[in-house]
Amino acid sequence: MADRRAPRVLVTDAGRGSAIAVIRSLGRRGWHVIAADADPRSPGFYSRFTSERLRYPRPQRDPQEVVEALLVATRERGVDLLVPVTDEIVLPLSAARERFAGLTTLALPDAAALAATGDKLATLQLAERLGVPTPRTRLVETVGAAVSAGAEIGFPVVLKPRASRARHADGLRAFEVAYAADEAELRARMRRLEGRSPVLLQELCRGEGHGVELLLHRGRPLAAFQHRRLREVPLTGGASAYRESVPLDPLLYGQAVRLLAALEWSGLAMVEFKVGPDGPRLMEINGRIWGSLPLAVASGMDFPARMADLYLSGPPDDAAAPATTYRIGVRAHNLELEVVWIGSVLAGRRRQRSLPRPRRRDALAAAASLVSPSARYDILACDDPRPGAAEILKIAARVTRKLGRGG
Repeated sequence: MADRRAPRVLVTDAGRGSAIAVIRSLGRRGWHVIAADADPRSPGFYSRFTSERLRYPRPQRDPQEVVEALLVATRERGVDLLVPVTDEIVLPLSAARERFAGLTTLALPDAAALAATGDKLATLQLAERLGVPTPRTRLVETVGAAVSAGAEIGFPVVLKPRASRARHADGLRAFEVAYAADEAELRARMRRLEGRSPVLLQELCRGEGHGVELLLHRGRPLAAFQHRRLREVPLTGGASAYRESVPLDPLLYGQAVRLLAALEWSGLAMVEFKVGPDGPRLMEINGRIWGSLPLAVASGMDFPARMADLYLSGPPDDAAAPATTYRIGVRAHNLELEVVWIGSVLAGRRRQRSLPRPRRRDALAAAASLVSPSARYDILACDDPRPGAAEILKIAARVTRKLGRGG
């Protein structure tokens, strides 16, 4: 166990690869890490760098109970830094941040800045003011308005709920991005959202997904990293199943910094772009710890350690240049998402007619890459094997249940 004089850090959502990257980074420093999750078999609970475990209620059911559990743990366990990982924890914790004042430091940006990134319309308006290119977009709330906007923008179109998650009396409600190839499909998809969430109707931007990842203090960049997405789940675009570290693009970096500087952002964030024939377009600002964080750490950009130092020790000297040195060409798999991607391609599912579908031989090549001696994973690691073993058991259980239901 780490020395009790070492900082005590609580990391939520401990089953996520991003959370385990934080646990490992700070645990290697000799810090006392408390892994927290709602799942009793959370892979992060089994890390050799986990000093203590904490179970809290499922945040989707009662986020306020989670806040209470974290508040009690903070008091009883002497937590110096509380690191929330997913929106299910970030949103209720941000709303209750005053209750933690004087007890611990929350690894959260300013509430107003966080709200601006959670509102996709506010993000687009900010980008337009700063001259950052965005997809053509219309805000719609009814089927009729969506049909008119779709005809103006041109098909295919993307339907993005204004907020990915919203707080309701029964917990957090999640909304997913959808696509429509024609008016009939747009009508069908919009009916499911009408009355539930305003929708940003956007042109479909084709190209390669890139993420510029940053640590900032009041809008000043302290460290930066960039990756490109090689495979995503769902196939239409989403979380990265397989990605690669790439050189920091000056144009994308400059646009990302302008956006976050305008928000006077402090903490971690990822700015997502789609880079196509007509240049980059802003997709969104991810105002929390992103899923591909393990790739940055594996490439030599230790964001968790830098983040912890920022919150507990303060920023480096104003004259210090941002850290931008890391290894290029490093690739990493999210094993759970890779299994989903391979299964979807092999099953021949084509949920969106307007988008190309990978070939089955691409799925077979992806499956072969998983057993390559050089393969690198978010959670599987030789020097900390038990979280990876727990992840494999979790994936196997899900696949078994799915097969039992007949696919």
